[in-house]
Amino acid sequence: MRNLDQNTITQAVLARHAEAADPRFKQIMTSLVNHLHDFAREVRLTEAEWAKGIEFLTRCGHITDDKRQEFILLSDVLGLSMLTVAMNNDKPEGCTEATVFGPFHVEGAPHYELGADIANGAQGVPCIVRGTVRGANGKPVPGAHIDVWQSDEDGLYDVQHGEIDHAQARGILTADAEGGYRFRSILAVPYAIPHDGPVGDLLKTAARHPWRPAHLHFMIKANGYETLITHVFRSDDAYLDSDAVFGVRQSLIADWNRQSDGSYLVEYDFVLNPLGDTQSTSLRGDSGVDR
Repeated sequence: MRNLDQNTITQAVLARHAEAADPRFKQIMTSLVNHLHDFAREVRLTEAEWAKGIEFLTRCGHITDDKRQEFILLSDVLGLSMLTVAMNNDKPEGCTEATVFGPFHVEGAPHYELGADIANGAQGVPCIVRGTVRGANGKPVPGAHIDVWQSDEDGLYDVQHGEIDHAQARGILTADAEGGYRFRSILAVPYAIPHDGPVGDLLKTAARHPWRPAHLHFMIKANGYETLITHVFRSDDAYLDSDAVFGVRQSLIADWNRQSDGSYLVEYDFVLNPLGDTQSTSLRGDSGVDR
């Protein structure tokens, strides 16, 4: 143990975890150490480069607060968030696909009656959103809990506006007896993820853009069904094939139709997967929300 070198240190580190009581912890740490050490050897990582990496992660921590989560952004732009979602949401055919949660969900959003305007002052072109929530068997899911959030016409969420002290363009609705939902909001627009921090520097160095295609976020919960976290994307968006966080799925794309009064209408039906019917095990916290 006193004469470790680049070829023997990996096994020495793994030996330190050999007595871990939690088998899943041991499995994850064993794989993580093996891959990290192999990565360092493969690229011949220099001390200066590793110091730069630590400085990058430190900056991610410093810029993160209750309104901004740089580590989620980092996971998103590296495709790790979407990979995790894909691995843990292998639903039966016909069920609505899941996609990334994103960093801008807020617990305790206001509750609205069906048909209400959840924009609550957010700037944008008026838009009506409606549809149904059904189970995989086609039956409506009455009383489904529908949590929705989106950006304003400037591509910013309410929590990104320092001067706004109330929720805008987000809310919670309850589906009616036929599984129907409807609300008024504003037209979804493409926006750039926050790129004024370390994740933005990473994108710039990689010659990547920070843009996401226009979308609405949905989190739908109902007794007897798996929680669904997903987006609905605008079919005419230029960034559908280059989403900065790799979240687009063809089945989640819908038409936003312009109405005679200049407003827009989007209709989208959600299909939930009954509990116990998933084809893989979801990683969830105590709240049952996929992260």
